[in-house]
Amino acid sequence: MNKLYLSPSVFSRGVKLVPMRDGYGTGVVKAGKKNRNVVVLCADLTESTRSLVFRNSFPERFFEIGVAEQNMAGISAGLALAGKIPFIVSYAVFSPGRNWDQIRVSICYSKANVKIIGAHAGISVGPDGATHQALEDIAIMRVLPNMTVIAPVDALEAEKAVLAAVKVKGPVYIRMGREAVPVVTTPRTPFAIGKAEIYHPGTDVTIIACGALVYEALMVAKNLRTKGIHVEVVNNHTIKPADRRTIIHSAKKTGAIVTAEEHQITGGMGAAVAELLSEALPVPIQRIGVGDTFGESGKPSELMKKYHLAAADITKAVYTVLRRKR
Repeated sequence: MNKLYLSPSVFSRGVKLVPMRDGYGTGVVKAGKKNRNVVVLCADLTESTRSLVFRNSFPERFFEIGVAEQNMAGISAGLALAGKIPFIVSYAVFSPGRNWDQIRVSICYSKANVKIIGAHAGISVGPDGATHQALEDIAIMRVLPNMTVIAPVDALEAEKAVLAAVKVKGPVYIRMGREAVPVVTTPRTPFAIGKAEIYHPGTDVTIIACGALVYEALMVAKNLRTKGIHVEVVNNHTIKPADRRTIIHSAKKTGAIVTAEEHQITGGMGAAVAELLSEALPVPIQRIGVGDTFGESGKPSELMKKYHLAAADITKAVYTVLRRKR
């Protein structure tokens, strides 16, 4: 374990659970204090997305658009072209799900300096069901020219991602789940857009994960170490632009890759890694993700097991890819 990178409580029962959106709320207020051009637009989900914190701090720079995500994207593009740095915030099924055309044309085509926060992404939205479980958002966003795509591991990294996004000239998408998730990192943990981080070094197999599944990957690494299998865990928080150097170097070292994400297996982070390595360094790859299906209502923990996203499923993938390697 890299003690500089990881919280001391990661492998203990006392690990802290915090929703990623809390990190967004803290980060956007810090960004607003540092830069007067930061503004926030929300689609009638101010409290749920934690945009309420910004509204209370800077009411003159907050815009409640209502249930009109397409209008929100268009307005934000205009604000960006006028010199502002807009954050547009909604659930990921609605933004970028419902307003993808406006993001494509008004924001990306114009290279407008808009930051898109997609909250409540993934299967762990739980009882809200299939209509509110964004499982396709990484795929539809990473395909857009000029777009940066980030899936933070925890609330602290979400805060860092928000602050880093302000410094990027152009569109940025930050994906966050709803559930409280383990705080894996510390304030000192490095974070840079486009730079994947090795959280657990290993030599036998690499697990490349993003979002909440980084924690699951760390649990797998811990358990398999007792069986003599040395797992490298990479937090691949930036899906686009990919950190080619770190991914290729790790693949060369271990010769086997498992990817893990709370997203459709088609077109997501794992697909991006597979595309990269198929051209640069072909090695056996096993991908963990949702298998071409919609979700359903249920407890988040139950859904993670049903859709094969838990540590046990990642462990099976590790054994599968090791057999292929040998």
